[in-house]
Amino acid sequence: MKKNVLADLTYANFMRRHWQKKPLFASCALPEYASAVTREDLVALAEQDDVESRIVQNSNGRWHVRHGPFARRDFARLPRSGWTLLVQGVDQKLWQAARLLRELSFIPYARLDDVMVSYAAPGGGVGPHFDSYDVFLLQGQGKRRWQVSRQRDLELVADAPIKILRRFTPEQEWLVSAGDLLYLPPQCAHDGVAVEECITYSVGFRAPAAQELGQRFLEFLQDRLELDGIYADPQRQASRTPGRIPRDMMDRAASMLEKLRWSRADVDQFMGAYLTEPKANVVFDPPARRITLGNFVRRARKSGVRLALPSRVLVSGRNVFINGEALRVRPAAFKLLARLADKRRLAPPFELGAEAGRTLYEWFCAGYIEIGAEPSS
Repeated sequence: MKKNVLADLTYANFMRRHWQKKPLFASCALPEYASAVTREDLVALAEQDDVESRIVQNSNGRWHVRHGPFARRDFARLPRSGWTLLVQGVDQKLWQAARLLRELSFIPYARLDDVMVSYAAPGGGVGPHFDSYDVFLLQGQGKRRWQVSRQRDLELVADAPIKILRRFTPEQEWLVSAGDLLYLPPQCAHDGVAVEECITYSVGFRAPAAQELGQRFLEFLQDRLELDGIYADPQRQASRTPGRIPRDMMDRAASMLEKLRWSRADVDQFMGAYLTEPKANVVFDPPARRITLGNFVRRARKSGVRLALPSRVLVSGRNVFINGEALRVRPAAFKLLARLADKRRLAPPFELGAEAGRTLYEWFCAGYIEIGAEPSS
């Protein structure tokens, strides 16, 4: 990453002064992304049924939202101004967007969500709003005016198809050009309007609600639940009020349920699987031709391997998590797989032991990794 990505701040200073605290604007932070993703790229993605896309339009003060997939004729019918195309998960489709995540790798990948990329016609935007998570906004081609406020009034317009702040009082303003980077902490109100047609990258971060974590963890525990015994009441006496639940029945049930237990290891396993679980629309493509383990190892050692774009890999302890799956490996294999998790690729030369070789081969057959270096574009 170039020195000026964070306006000459060290990563440590950024995390201490700005992360989840206050905005940061960095001029000309990543100019190489100015034309990395084009309008044509986004239109092509929006035509795919496995890509989440929306067109947001403001007409006479009323907001309208349409969801993809779209046909090419849908774009031909749009006006020359006042609309925005937003495409989610572009990092899972285009290498040039995926590389942007590595520019921000001073934030753990476990916190990253995805890269949304938008194209806005002049005057286009999605209105004043706030996000419940951190976001980096990188300007691609064109210019956009951002207004930001740390206002506490976060009341939304009732019945609007998107989240629009009922009242917005800007406190700061920037006219951003290609390569400029803006960081916003959670619940920081903001409004971005295209001055001219423009592309904007939005790198969002995961901030799961406690309720969601609790529900998903209980689902995770279902497959691990082992409670012995069966309800019994051999001392039950005749009842004169059969419609009433006996107090001792409640007590026995409470005693049985008190045996529910989970450990820190259960939490670790759950979080690794939860954080790497692919979204519902993600599809992995196995190789067209199956090759042998030996052939795979030879090719991997020669050309290296890379994670497929949709793949998520994280490590914890000696556990490796990939796309919602967990495995535990020996130290030598873990060291190599942890490097793959950090770099998202293994460039030759590297030692490939038997355990790591078998693991990578299984991932290759599942479409989780690919052989060779990343495409140049």
